[in-house]
Formats: sequence, C-alpha cells, structure tokens
Amino acid sequence: MSAALDPSRILEVGFSFWGSKVLLTAVELEVFTKLGHQSMTAEELGQVLGLHPRGIFDFFDALVALGFLYRDGDGAKGRYRNTEETAQFLNKHEPGYIGGILEMCNDRLFKFWSDLGPALKTGKPQNEIKHSQKSVFETLYEDIPRLEQFIGAMTGISRGNFQAFAEKFDFSKYGTLCDVGGASGLLSMLVAKQHPQMQCITFDLPQVESIAKKSIEQEGLSDRIQVISGDFFTNSLPKADVITMGMILHDWNLEKKKHLIHLAYQALPENGAFIAIENLIDDARRENAFGLLMSLNMLIEFGDAFDFTGADFWSWCQEAGFKSYEVIHLAGPCSAVIAYK
Repeated sequence: MSAALDPSRILEVGFSFWGSKVLLTAVELEVFTKLGHQSMTAEELGQVLGLHPRGIFDFFDALVALGFLYRDGDGAKGRYRNTEETAQFLNKHEPGYIGGILEMCNDRLFKFWSDLGPALKTGKPQNEIKHSQKSVFETLYEDIPRLEQFIGAMTGISRGNFQAFAEKFDFSKYGTLCDVGGASGLLSMLVAKQHPQMQCITFDLPQVESIAKKSIEQEGLSDRIQVISGDFFTNSLPKADVITMGMILHDWNLEKKKHLIHLAYQALPENGAFIAIENLIDDARRENAFGLLMSLNMLIEFGDAFDFTGADFWSWCQEAGFKSYEVIHLAGPCSAVIAYK
C-alpha cells in the first residue's frame, strides 16, 4: 500500500515568507552584529535592540528554531549567541559579511515580490518604475554612498563564487583578463592573487572608478589591476585573453545579451575565453530552483531581463562565432559558463 500523501512541503513553502521576514528583520535590526562574539539574555538583547518586551522571546527563539542563533539554557536566564555561520556572514564587523544583499531584499525586493502576479500577467517591472520613479540603477548611480552600499552587498554575495572561479578555471594559458561590470574589482583582485602571471582590467561606469581604485589600492594590487571606465552599450571592450562578466548578462533582454556576447568576441584573441558567472539554470529546467527564482526576480526588476541555461548561452555564443564551450560549477546554484574563441 502506498504511503499517505503529505501536505507538509506545500505548507512549508507557502508559509516560508514568515521565516524569511524573521531573518531579514534580524539583519535589519543588526541582531547578529550586536551579539558579535558574546552572549546575552533575551532582556539584555532586547534592550540593546530597542525592542518591546512582548515579542522578544518569540523573535529570538524563532531564530533559534530556524538555526540562526544558539541558546544556552531556557527561560529568562537563557543566553543567546551567534551560530558559526551567522558570526561569520551576518556580523557587519567581519570581512565575510553578506548581509548587504539581505538588507536590499528587506528594503526593496520583499514588497516588490508581492506583485509577482501582475508581473506574470503584464511582463512589466514591479519595482520603483511601476510607481513612476527612477529605476534602481538610475537611482544608484546618482547617489555615491548608496552605490557604495550596493557594491558592498554585491561584493559580499559574490566573493565565494569568484574565489571558486579563480581556483577552478585554468589560467595557465592566459596573461590578461578584463572583468566587465567589475564594480569594486573583486573578481580581478581574487584572480590576481591566485595567479601571479595575470594582469587584470576592471571595466565599469565612471561613477564606479573611485570605488574600485580604493579597493584595489587597499589590497596592494594597483600595479596588477587597471581600472578603465566606459559604458558597454556605447564603447567597445578592452582587449584581453579572458573576458569575464559576473552576474551581468542576466540583467538584460535577449538583444542586449547578444550585443554583450558579440562585444566579448570582438575583444578576444584567437583561443581567448569569454566567461559568464551566473546562477545558471540547468538545461532541463528542473533542478536549479534558485536560478529560476532569480529569473523571476529579473522579471520583477526589469521586465524583459532573464536568467538562462548553459544551452541558451552556447546557442548565443555560436551565433557570435565561438567554437566550443564548457560549464564549471562554482558554489551553490552558481556556475561559470565558458565560450572559447
């Protein structure tokens, strides 16, 4: 006899926004940063955070049950502390902090995802543009402090994938790299540290130049990494043996994706490599749920932008003239998809 059907998975996903909002609010309130490497009772932590007594036990114990805090002891004397993961990744004072992207989820994406239904029916963005405001990119590039915060968020979330790429890709045949949309220069810095023969270029809009130069100088890599400003929709790309785009292609529609791939082809020498680092959807579109959800997020943010499979990427690269391709899994849902000229 077959086992009885169980609706628990349906309910788990249906109510998952509860747990999401608890974590995002904890990041917003700096729970993990305030705890740091110490422990506190609920009353002590509540006072530090300025919380009303009614919710403190439910809130902190929910974080315990969700696996984001430890609690030593029970009741009013129980003491809360960070887990190993939250201590490393959600404490603002640690270099591995990835909370910036969660802050952005809480500030913007949580409310915009309420309009997934209208996005699916209209194919139009559901973000600031819907309310006759400027797009997120326009707003960002007008406000340097906010741009720095955004780049910091992207740096935190990309570091693990870029490090895996620097370690897994065979750079032995190459001497130069250009990272397109390079932001803080993180990918170039990680590659330069891992591969002493590589000279790198980080290419982005002029507003980003000072941020990138500051980061590169702090790492002592100014002699190995050049910062070049430009717009990849109006300028050609700097020539290099390897051209990378980390989380860039998914921001654009098909026409602009193909334009960027064509620019990369033109800038590469024979046997050069073009590499897109993305939450690559599996070719059968059955397994990488995060990649598919990210593609829906692109719908909500931009309307006609979308994530893609390795097979999609290869079909566009073949059109541009590339001769072969491969996929290297990096970390979690992220992969590097590589086209060779």
